[in-house]
Order: sequence, then structure tokens, then C-alpha cells
Amino acid sequence: MTPQVLTVTGLTGGDLEIPYVDVRGPADGPHVTVIAGVHGTEYTSIAAVRRLAAVLERDVVAGRVTAVPVVNPSAFWARSPFVVPADGKNLNRSFPGDPGGTDAEVLAHRLFETFVVGSDRLVDLHAGDLPEALEPFAIFEESPVEDASREMALAYGLGHVVRQTRAVRTVAGSSCAAAADVGVPAIVAESGQNGLLETAAIDRHVAGLTNVLRHLGVLAGKAVPGEELAGSPAVEHQGWHWLRTPVGGWWEPAVPVGAAVEAGTLLGTVSGLLGGVLHEVRAPEAGVLLFLTTSPAVTEDGLLLGLARGR
Repeated sequence: MTPQVLTVTGLTGGDLEIPYVDVRGPADGPHVTVIAGVHGTEYTSIAAVRRLAAVLERDVVAGRVTAVPVVNPSAFWARSPFVVPADGKNLNRSFPGDPGGTDAEVLAHRLFETFVVGSDRLVDLHAGDLPEALEPFAIFEESPVEDASREMALAYGLGHVVRQTRAVRTVAGSSCAAAADVGVPAIVAESGQNGLLETAAIDRHVAGLTNVLRHLGVLAGKAVPGEELAGSPAVEHQGWHWLRTPVGGWWEPAVPVGAAVEAGTLLGTVSGLLGGVLHEVRAPEAGVLLFLTTSPAVTEDGLLLGLARGR
């Protein structure tokens, strides 16, 4: 298995080299693309795809697997959470990209055209970034291919699955949404938090990814029901709320990530640096906190948490 390299040119920050493996088996099967490192400091997801890339062998693959551990290398090397350093834009809000745009948009375009278009399935691995606690979950999009996407999300075996509607795309411009728009069933899978290289979170990603590839018939072995990996049936959510602060200040959560809350529950406060509550954050409806900003320092319009709707 010979590693390959995608070279992305036309960037103000300089050319990027993105290594990947592309394994084509002797038997027929789907082409599954697996990516990670859309956000450069979400290390558990990157570690899981590195593991996959290291063990893929042609004779055990039916169809084709393309595995890209780090699709945003400038953010990885700069240890930059969330954004592409050259333009400060979130790569996962930039798909399907623009060849004439800024660095994040050019990179998104090349990644989309190279790795997503022409694939039969896309699995995009993520984790909680440096200032984020996270409860493991998967996302898929409302689309004509959503049934296949939902099957992958459930097979990944995480505790929560969120369906995003076209009318309310909280995460617009994601790899998952852009793939669904061109008819490629896709999921985002999240495990790990705070930029830590946690073994349990990596193992959860590897187990879920392996189970999805078995579910699709790409890898040998029998897929198990996702609830066996999670330890219980996944809770399915119809969309969610991403709550932001109207003022900057000291953010202090009142409930932990993973908590189920009722409408009106106090989720946290933003106060001045010398004290005094400036803003209370309350649940707009019942739901489950799937991610939570753990840094006290928040700026105006800063993202605080993601509340998946219902329980």
C-alpha cells in the first residue's frame, strides 16, 4: 500500500501536501471515503483514521477505501482550533468550497472535488476541539439519501444521533451537508474532547468506523447493532440549538455535558471579570447537551453549547 499525496496550490499560506491512502480491493463494493482533521486539533479522530490507514490491506477490502487522516494540515501544524490559520475561517463551514475564494474555501473545493465527488459514502470523524467537552454523537442530513446516512450513523454506535433538516441547518457548509447535496450518504461522527488524545475515545472511533465498513460490506466480518457498541440504543434527535452569548465575559456552565434538561433550565451564566451576571443562558426547550465550551473566556456572539432537541 503506497501512500499518496494531494497537493493544494493557490493558497496565500503556501502549498499544502495532504497524505492519504487509497485501497482498491479485488472484489466489488462501494467506494467509502474516510476523513479527519477538518479541525486541526481534534486529535482522537485523526488518530483513528491513522489506525485505519495503517491496517488497510487490499485483500480484505471489497470495493475501495480512501482514508485521509488530516485534511487541514495548516491548522494541524499551527495547533489552531476550529479555523484555517491563513483566513480565520472554519473549514467545516466552507464546503463545497470556492476555487476563487480565500484559503479555507479553496481548500474545501479541492477536498470536495478530490475526495467526496465520486465516492459512494463519506464518513467525517471529529472530536471536541481544545475548548470543548463533548458527549459522543453522530450527525446526518435530511436529504434524498438520508436513509442510508442514518443507517451509517446508527451503525457507528454512539449514544446520540442528530438529524439536521434542510430548513434549519445549524452546521451549514459542512462536509456532511455538502456531500448529501450531491447525493453522497454521509455522516459526521464525534468522539473525544478538549483536544486530548484519549485512548477510550480513539477506540470508540475505531470500533464505530470498523462497524460501518462492515455494515457496508467493505471490510470482512459481521457488523453488530450499533447499540451493542454504545451500550444502549442511540437517542435520536430532530435538530438542535447552538446557543451563543450576546456579550463577552466569564462563561460558567451550570450543567455538565451529556445532561438531559427541561425547558427553562439554567445552563450557565456569563459574568464580568470582576463578577456580576451579564447574561443567563437557559434551555429553549427540553434536550441533551452534546457539546459545551469549557473555556471561561468567551467573546460577544461566542458559541457556548449545543443542545440536541428532545430526549
